[in-house]
Amino acid sequence: MTLAGAVLLLLLDALVSPAHAQLGKPEGLYYKSWAVVIGIENYLLAPPIPGAVDDAKAMAQTFRQLGFDEVLEVYDKDASYRRLQQVLKEFLPRKVGRMDRLVIFYVGHAGTTKDEQGRDLGYLVPWDAQVNNVAKSVTLDELKEFTRRSASKHALLLFDAPVRGWELTAPQQLSLEGRQVPEDDTERRAVQVISAADKGELSVRVDGKSLFVRSLMAGLKGDADLNKNGWLMAAELGIYVTQQVEAASKSRQHPVSLRIDGDGDTVLVEGRKAAFVLGSGPQTPEERRKAAKAQYEAAFTLLQEGKAADEALERLNRAIEYDPSFGDVYVLKSYVRLEVLPNLDDAFATGQLAVKYAPENPDSYYTLGLIEEKRGRFAEAEQAMLQALKVNAGYADVYYSLGTLYADHLNNQAKSVEAFRRYLELGGTQNRARSAVEQADRAAKPSR
Repeated sequence: MTLAGAVLLLLLDALVSPAHAQLGKPEGLYYKSWAVVIGIENYLLAPPIPGAVDDAKAMAQTFRQLGFDEVLEVYDKDASYRRLQQVLKEFLPRKVGRMDRLVIFYVGHAGTTKDEQGRDLGYLVPWDAQVNNVAKSVTLDELKEFTRRSASKHALLLFDAPVRGWELTAPQQLSLEGRQVPEDDTERRAVQVISAADKGELSVRVDGKSLFVRSLMAGLKGDADLNKNGWLMAAELGIYVTQQVEAASKSRQHPVSLRIDGDGDTVLVEGRKAAFVLGSGPQTPEERRKAAKAQYEAAFTLLQEGKAADEALERLNRAIEYDPSFGDVYVLKSYVRLEVLPNLDDAFATGQLAVKYAPENPDSYYTLGLIEEKRGRFAEAEQAMLQALKVNAGYADVYYSLGTLYADHLNNQAKSVEAFRRYLELGGTQNRARSAVEQADRAAKPSR
């Protein structure tokens, strides 16, 4: 890792406490919401499922109406074995972050085989596979592994097919009495599954339309908000869909709803406590401060994960618009403009604001010192870094930067060695510092 990269990680660790809420849709709960919609109607080697693609497209539109940021649609021949493997093993792990929400909807054939212990093991049938060909299917083991590796805060898998064999944790108990805002549930990780049917059952279709999809869409429009508190949770949706489908199918079809990881609950529609409503922004000073913090933490997560630096910068700018006195935003932005998306003039202007609004943060002065050094103003860089040490006398990386500054630009080897020595005493490991100190110590030894 380069020194610049290491410094960025240190700054990120120093500037931001672990993010517990990021601005997204709905309010602050998610940074980004992803939906993957897979619909297979006209199979290459298996019987068709009339109406499957129309049902899938209707679900995709529903997710967009719910405010999902990204909706990936995969239909018929695009839903090949190779493509589904790519989505699960490459695309989603690369794109979905730890504060994101993910929903996967699948309508198509499913099958069941047995594992070595004789237990049911389900699988999804891609467009180019036969129903009884497990080797070219997406197995339950692969889905389990995907959910274990998924970084998403909340994930909900919706299968319009009988998919069996999940290793379940205890089903989530839905508490309705006196529950206005399910705050605790929204902060804990959750992976949940709702399957349309149980083992040996078919997903009933009436006039080419799936009862399961019809119930899902009605539930997502608000009918599944069982306690009428304005919050629609995945646990509520599972209960609602099960009741509706069993009644409409006259007990021929029994959906299965369960949680397979974590003890939280996916939020599908946020309640009336929302401070960020679609089409409106924060109004009161307190709302604006919270919005600024949420944008700042979202930017931090993007930078930490190495994703979308442009979007991170956009969110930092939005945080400044909400709260122009939020000093740590200027600190992080000044470093971004120095090293990640270089713009030296913007970095310098932002660095000056960081010193103004976050004088108690040593990174304000340290980053300004790095900027001044890059601008060729070496005396000013020295003064900024010395000021950082006045705020935090144990900041090892500042000593290293001072050591290189004295050696490379200010022609003061004694001060350079002194700074490098202090850096090593504080636990630094850079070879340049060690070599400079060892060389100085050897030169200081009296000759025999």
